[in-house]
Amino acid sequence: MSDLILYVLIAVALAFAISSWWGVRRLKALHVRSAVGGDAYESGLSQQRVAVILNPIKARADETKATIQRACLTAGWEEPVFYETTAEDPGFSQVQAALAHKPDVVLVGGGDGTVRVVAESLTRTGVAMGLIPLGTGNLLARNVDLDVNDLHGNVQTALFGHQRHIDTARMGIENSRTGHSSEHVFLVIAGIGMDAEVLADTNAGLKRTFGWLAYTEAGMRHLPGRRKKISISFDGSPDQVRNIRSVLFANCGLVPGGIDFIPQAMIDDGMLDVVVMSPRSAIGWLLMYVKIMFKHSGKLPIMTIYRSGRIVIKCPEPMPTQLDGDTAGEATKVTVQVEPRSLLIRVKGGASRG
Repeated sequence: MSDLILYVLIAVALAFAISSWWGVRRLKALHVRSAVGGDAYESGLSQQRVAVILNPIKARADETKATIQRACLTAGWEEPVFYETTAEDPGFSQVQAALAHKPDVVLVGGGDGTVRVVAESLTRTGVAMGLIPLGTGNLLARNVDLDVNDLHGNVQTALFGHQRHIDTARMGIENSRTGHSSEHVFLVIAGIGMDAEVLADTNAGLKRTFGWLAYTEAGMRHLPGRRKKISISFDGSPDQVRNIRSVLFANCGLVPGGIDFIPQAMIDDGMLDVVVMSPRSAIGWLLMYVKIMFKHSGKLPIMTIYRSGRIVIKCPEPMPTQLDGDTAGEATKVTVQVEPRSLLIRVKGGASRG
């Protein structure tokens, strides 16, 4: 039996590597429609006050700063104001300082964590957020059809593009064992269970060298494992008791590798798509992988998807959680609530300048 599991794991790894590039081409058109369609409009601003939250340790941070400064100078605007994140403060005080200067747009140069922190403060302010993806996953940028490798193009979009409202979501995290509780915004996918375990156990050196592919190595090591009992409620419905490995809450569904993990997840539909995963073995994980990659419409009992605006999960024992790829501590209860059309972001459209 151990040899069979080994062969299955090898097959999963090979299939993932071969199919990732194929997924980009096959699924891009579908997700562009779902993520950036709708009511994008011009900002209507001939002059803009620009604030920038920048993670200075990212590889292209200096180039990003120079590109933004040059674009604002060419447009005849006042000098953009830069606020750099630190290891101790990933953007909380920086975005508050930026908002105090009443900017028209706040650009975020960093990874998913920086984007999430800034978005948490910009939600329902009416101040637009422009994305300059400099991280490993760049999840939100991918879901609004930005080319994460085109620095110049992303600066142009952030400054001169169209804008539109998207949904955000909040996850309340409670741990009855420690008494700790917190609440955070997420933009793409949050989760509880194995997905958070994988993120916590991903080798930092591999991540620096191979980017998002490093998660595959950690994921393979975590495929074996036991299911855990939870209760889950959707929109106030009676609790369901389930044995799960992971539960994901998706605001939108495109993930690195070009995989449209949840193609029906729309970024502005006022709902979350909840994926409950309960495989017993590596074979179960393989079946789920095939279903996701080939968009098989048949039902798979170990992978069920629900749509809900509010989800409550309770766990007898603490389970790890994650928000847009950042670990968020252990919880015995999570409460997830969608916030429809609560964040204004810049998307492609409008004339390029500079």
